[in-house]
Amino acid sequence: MDYKQSYGKSYSRSNNRGNNRGRNSFRRDQYSNSVRNNFDQQSEKLVIRIDTEKVGKLIGKSGSNIRELQDKTGTRIYVDRSTGNDTTGVTIVGCTEAQEQAKNLIEESLSDPPYPGQQSQNEHNDQNKPEIDFTNFDWSQANKQCDEYRKEKWSKCTPIVKNFYNEHPAVANMTKEQVAHIRKSNNNIEVKFMFDEKESDSEQLSIPNPIETFEQAFESYPEILEEIRKQGFTKPSPIQCQAWPILLSGQDLIGIAQTGTGKTLAFLLPALIHIEGQPIPRSERNGPNVLVMAPTRELALQIEKEVNKYSYHGIKAVCVYGGGNRKEQVNIVTKGVEIVIATPGRLNDLVEANILNIASITYLVLDEADRMLDMGFEPQIRKTLLDVRPDRQTVMTSATWPQGVRRLAQSYMKNPIQVFVGSLDLATVHTVMQKIYIISEEEKSDMMYQFFRGMAPTDKVIVFFGKKTRVDDVASDLALQSVSCQSIHGGREQADREQALEDLKTGEVQILLATDVASRGIDIEDVTHVLNYDFPRDIEEYVHRVGRTGRAGRTGESITFMTRRDWSHAKELIHLLEEAQQEIPEELYQMADRHDAWKEKRANEKQLERLDRGGGGSGFSNRRSNTRRW
Repeated sequence: MDYKQSYGKSYSRSNNRGNNRGRNSFRRDQYSNSVRNNFDQQSEKLVIRIDTEKVGKLIGKSGSNIRELQDKTGTRIYVDRSTGNDTTGVTIVGCTEAQEQAKNLIEESLSDPPYPGQQSQNEHNDQNKPEIDFTNFDWSQANKQCDEYRKEKWSKCTPIVKNFYNEHPAVANMTKEQVAHIRKSNNNIEVKFMFDEKESDSEQLSIPNPIETFEQAFESYPEILEEIRKQGFTKPSPIQCQAWPILLSGQDLIGIAQTGTGKTLAFLLPALIHIEGQPIPRSERNGPNVLVMAPTRELALQIEKEVNKYSYHGIKAVCVYGGGNRKEQVNIVTKGVEIVIATPGRLNDLVEANILNIASITYLVLDEADRMLDMGFEPQIRKTLLDVRPDRQTVMTSATWPQGVRRLAQSYMKNPIQVFVGSLDLATVHTVMQKIYIISEEEKSDMMYQFFRGMAPTDKVIVFFGKKTRVDDVASDLALQSVSCQSIHGGREQADREQALEDLKTGEVQILLATDVASRGIDIEDVTHVLNYDFPRDIEEYVHRVGRTGRAGRTGESITFMTRRDWSHAKELIHLLEEAQQEIPEELYQMADRHDAWKEKRANEKQLERLDRGGGGSGFSNRRSNTRRW
């Protein structure tokens, strides 16, 4: 279907559309106000009082804090400044459970406990405390003392077992040629020691040969094999072929592969064996053995769902994440679990509250590490790793291999083996047909609705937008047209986000409207289309959006709308499309050329400005460019 020909510019700019859009906007406003008023009238109200001096902290800059509290709890919160001098009344509207959650979050946000590394008020006011003279600071001595402290701290820990691998004779007897053929035929697996380090002369590390069948990996663990058979898998995925021998032998692993390639199962099954194989009985351990850190709630819940598919010696898991029921999560943790799946923020919250002991962790997974760094979680990750024993086994998975991920791996992994499937260069999934339409902003809406009208009964589409407000607007428009859809973005309650994904999975809806919160880690195998209404903020995000379709061996199609303002991405997009052997519009090449020419002209202008400032009076100071950005 040629969407651009179906809906031309003349129709997209017609007066009738403008009038309809105005009426729809008025209806949406009426509908939103009606829903809000009904919510306030029908819900229970709870009034609490806070110190008036802390009202600003509760509200936040431009109301950001109070909006976040409302989004998290599904309540409405009103501040009444006229109710007192020293204290102020805060009204919480919602169901009883939501009110209690909001009340607890408000009290937590307004309390001022000293965090580790933060000065208490007394310390802050202590004028006699000597300052450290960093001009003559002996860093080598400090590092030595730090190492001695860490050795002392972990010296009393019970040794852990990491090697559970019994290499199958058929695998052990493979020739180099056979190994190379297996790796090449499995989507060109490449494997190497990442940093080419040798721990000691006495320990000669080696890279295990790949396996070809489940039996070759888990022959010594028949219960694991039985669980695999229950899932109906026929053969290991490429990443699993090489990852299982490495992880079962106790070595650290960096797995680089696109999403939807079986990475979760690659680290999960060795983790189950690792838990059961430790020398201390599970009943005598002081906490969980396995920690999986994930960037988003959706990915964490997806991993938990995958873990729960496999029953092995009664091993229990819990998923802890911000926005979920904290009290319920705490109850599960305190009753005892072996696997914790967590987002960084909630994990640090429970560790600081002494609810979760991560000193017992012996198997650590950093899943979608590139995404965690993109989201700014590196400080939380590094803080967490300080409290995990250094002789643990560490697994890191990523879809790309940026510098930040390399730095993290070098800091916290021990002679890791890197396994990457396909190419380390950024690349889209080859099972997806990628279509690019260079259009005006006004044409987008018509083309999107034309696509919706042309969907087959078996089609499922995820539509990506740049802003939450646009998601809500389109969802309202579709509702007025009696079109069933779901939406997911950071402003929605967690329960609603989970329901949205479930409705798409089950086929209750065919359309999911989303921001980039859904671009990674969401495993819905039968999504047939991805539609990029707004071009993503960077080319890496484009890759991960496209990866939502064409999963698990299926084919898919991505449709991307580009406008003039997206021209800075044209060159990188061309490289991706060429690598995936996709059709490239001539307009995209022209867009890339114009952007290169503009960049060169801007660079020349800046050079002239620098010369002018340096030489003075050369006549260039009043020159202004009238160059258009297109």
